[in-house]
Amino acid sequence: MEINFTHHQSAHCENGVASNLLKNNGLNISEPMVFGIGSGLFFVYLPFIKVNYAPAISYRPMPGLIFNKLAKRLGLKIKRQKFSSETNAVKALDENLKNNIPTGLQVGVYNLTYFPDEYRFHFNAHNLVVYGKTGTDYLISDPVMETVTTLTHQELNKVRFAKGAFAPRGQMYYPIHIPATIDLKSAIIKGIKNTCRDMLAPVPIIGVKGIKFVANRIRKWPLKHGTKKANHYLAQMVRMQEEIGTGGGGFRFIYAAFLQESAVILENEKLKELSQEMTIIGDLWRDFAVNASRVYKNRSTQADVYNTIADQLLDIANKEEVFFKKLKVAVS
Repeated sequence: MEINFTHHQSAHCENGVASNLLKNNGLNISEPMVFGIGSGLFFVYLPFIKVNYAPAISYRPMPGLIFNKLAKRLGLKIKRQKFSSETNAVKALDENLKNNIPTGLQVGVYNLTYFPDEYRFHFNAHNLVVYGKTGTDYLISDPVMETVTTLTHQELNKVRFAKGAFAPRGQMYYPIHIPATIDLKSAIIKGIKNTCRDMLAPVPIIGVKGIKFVANRIRKWPLKHGTKKANHYLAQMVRMQEEIGTGGGGFRFIYAAFLQESAVILENEKLKELSQEMTIIGDLWRDFAVNASRVYKNRSTQADVYNTIADQLLDIANKEEVFFKKLKVAVS
């Protein structure tokens, strides 16, 4: 069984799966447009939850929310299923493939055999598409990969039923209805307003306040936990930002592309200016990641390194606060 499915590489897995599935169903929508309408730009710091023995930091909303919000704002219908039984999960996926339905899956990263070893760790919110099956393998379109790949039947079952935080429980999803016409302008404005609300939220661990909160925590980590643990926390933050979560610079560049597309659709020149501003903020996130990695790899020559990178992160938070206030006004 092999469905005629076109693989498009993307920067982030959930956006890429959503864009690829919708393109396959006749709705040509870009990854940045998926991300922006689905309000994918987010930040939350959860010190009471540990991921890889470090406080959880997420640069995106809960798995599935980007596609769900996109669907709601465009009037699409997405079917989602989770399973308690591996047998039932296999049966449902195979039935879809027989019916020529390429299917999105949420999976764990640790046992994805086609990933390089340094990218394989316990993270259960990765997304990919299955578009076919042979006697031994499933045909995989993982949007963060350059080309299509495969997993054996056993390997796919393993990643579908990975254990731990955000365990996917065999989750599969796919579009079941796409309206003949969609209101892109309204969806864009709703997506932007939602993102501004999230990033300007009056909650200390969310949005720009959350970024400021982490900046202040970074100053305290080496004194409170010792250098070794502080470096581990910092490494996990950068890993989620740049390697797996795509969250820091990567998400800002995607959002800048979304604003650029939206400026044309909404005929709003202010969004074009803000797109350029967001690109500059994305560069600052990348600089932060580079400097933070020097700290945890013990290659930094700066004195008082933790305060230096905390200052850098605080500067980013302040710039984002100004940015999202301007963006809110631009679509009001």
